[in-house]
Amino acid sequence: MTEVFQRWLPRLVLAPSFLLVLLFVYGFILYTGYLSMTDSRMLPSYGWVGFENYTKLFALRHWDTALKNLAIFGILYIVISSALGLFLAILLDQKIRAEGFIRPIYLYPMALSFIVTGTAWKWFLDPGVGIENTMHVWGWTSFHFDWIKNRDFAIYTVVMAAVWQSSGFVMAMFLAGLRGVDNEIIKAAQIDGASGITIYRRIIIPLMRPVFLSAFVVLAHLAIKAYDLVIALTGGGPGRATELPATFMYSYTFTRNQMGIGASSAIIMLIMIFSIIVPYVYSELRAGEQR
Repeated sequence: MTEVFQRWLPRLVLAPSFLLVLLFVYGFILYTGYLSMTDSRMLPSYGWVGFENYTKLFALRHWDTALKNLAIFGILYIVISSALGLFLAILLDQKIRAEGFIRPIYLYPMALSFIVTGTAWKWFLDPGVGIENTMHVWGWTSFHFDWIKNRDFAIYTVVMAAVWQSSGFVMAMFLAGLRGVDNEIIKAAQIDGASGITIYRRIIIPLMRPVFLSAFVVLAHLAIKAYDLVIALTGGGPGRATELPATFMYSYTFTRNQMGIGASSAIIMLIMIFSIIVPYVYSELRAGEQR
C-alpha cells in the first residue's frame, strides 16, 4: 500500500497543474485555431468559413508590413544580441576584477518588464525630452536624433531597446558555455603556441554550437511574440512603421473587430514558433540519444 501511495503521490500533486495547463494553454490554442476558420468578428461566432481568413490575411497590406518589420527586427535583434552577448561573455571570461559586481549590471535589464524598457527608451529617444533635447540644452543645436518619429528608422529604435534588454541574458548563456569548456583542451592549444584570439576562434567558439542554437531559439521566440515593448515604445507607429505580427493580431482582434483574421494571424505566429522549437527539441533529443 505504501509503495502504491508513493508512486501515485507525485502524479496526484501534479495533476491539477497539468489539467490547468492542458485547458488554458493547449485548449485555448485549439480554440483559437477553430476561431481562425469561422466568421467571428467582434465576438466569437461559429459560421464555418474554412481557410478564407488565411486568404484574406495574406492579402492584407498591413500583414505584409508586419512580416517585413518582423524580418528586419528579428534578424538585427538576434544577430546583434548574440554578437554583443558573446563579446561581453568573452570579456568576463578573462577573470577580470569585480566580475561579481559587473555581471549583475549586465543582467539587470532582463529583470525589467518590456513595458518598463519601452517606456524608458521612449523618454530617452523622444526629441522633445530625450537625448536630442539634452544635446540642444548643452549647446549642440545641430544635433538631431528623431528616429522614433521617423517612419524609415522607427523599427531600429525597437531593435535598440530589445538588444539592450536581452544582451545581458545572452551574455550569461555564453559565459556558462565558456566556463564549461574543458581547460585541458585550452592548455594543449596554448602549449602548441596558439594565441588567445586563435583559441577562441578555432576551439572555444566552435565548441559552443549548442549555446548558439539555444540563444537563437530564445531570441527568435522573443522576436516573434514581441508586443509590449512595441506598444510602450512606439505604439506600432509612426503610422505602421513598427507594426509586428503580435500588434497586428491584437489590433484586428480587439480594435478592428476582425476576430477571425486576428485568430488566423495568431496561428501563423504559433506555426513560426513551432518551426523553430520543434527542430531544436528534436536535435537535442537526438544528441541525448547519441550520448
